[in-house]
Amino acid sequence: MSAGFLLLHWKAIFEIAILWFVIYHVLLFFEGTRAIQLVRGITLILVAFFIFQRLGLERLDWLFKNFFATSVIAVLIIFHPEIRSGLARLGQKHIFASQLREEELDLMFKEIWDAVESLSRDKIGALIAWEKNDPLNAFAENGVLIDSRVTSELIQAVFTPNNPLHDGGMVIQGTRISSAGCFFPLAQNQDLSRLFGTRHRAAIGLSEEADALLIIVSEERGDVSIVYRGKLYKDLSGEVFLQKAKEIIKLKE
Repeated sequence: MSAGFLLLHWKAIFEIAILWFVIYHVLLFFEGTRAIQLVRGITLILVAFFIFQRLGLERLDWLFKNFFATSVIAVLIIFHPEIRSGLARLGQKHIFASQLREEELDLMFKEIWDAVESLSRDKIGALIAWEKNDPLNAFAENGVLIDSRVTSELIQAVFTPNNPLHDGGMVIQGTRISSAGCFFPLAQNQDLSRLFGTRHRAAIGLSEEADALLIIVSEERGDVSIVYRGKLYKDLSGEVFLQKAKEIIKLKE
C-alpha cells in the first residue's frame, strides 16, 4: 500500500471527524428553538453533499451547490431570531455547566418543596418545569425573564393569585429560575381534557417534547403532582415528592 494512498485515507477520516464535530455543535447551538428541525434536515443534506463530492458525482454536486447558494439567505431571514438568541447564549455559563453538586440539589429541592407545600395548603395553582438534558430555551423565552436563584419566597410570589405571571409556567435551568409566565404545549389527548385542568395538560404536553421534571400544584384539590416523560405521579407527600424528584433529576438517559 503506497504512502500516497495512506495519506489520502487519513485525510478523509480527518475531514469526516471535523465535519461531525461542526455538525454536532451546530445542533447543540440550535437545540430548544423552532429552527432545530430545519437544522437537522440541513445536516442530512450536508452529509449527502459531502458523500457526493467524495464519490465524484458531479451532477448531484452541482445541484446541491446551487441549492445552498439560493436558500442560505432565506434561512437567515426566516430564522434570524433563533440565530440571534443562540449567539447570545453561546458564552453563557450554564451551556457548559457540569452536573449539579449534591448539596446544590438538596438545597433546591428543599426550596421547591417549601414553596409547593405552602401553595398546596392554600390551594394556589402552580406549574414548574425543571430542565434536564433537553433545553427549554424556546419555552423560557416566551415568558418573562427572571434569572434568579431558586427560593421558596420567589416561587410563591410568582404564583400568588392576581400576579400577572400566575397562570403561566416557571422554567428552572441549572440552579436558577430563568423565567416565568411561560406557555407550554397542551397534551392533545382528548381524554385528558375531561380528567385534568390546563396545568396538568400543559405539564403532560411539555413532557412529551422534553425530559424536563414537571411539578404541578392543583388549584382545585391542592395536591402536588410530578410529570415525567408523559407519566403522572399524583397526590405526593413531602417524602415521596423529594424521593421521586431526586430520582428523576439524577436519572441518566
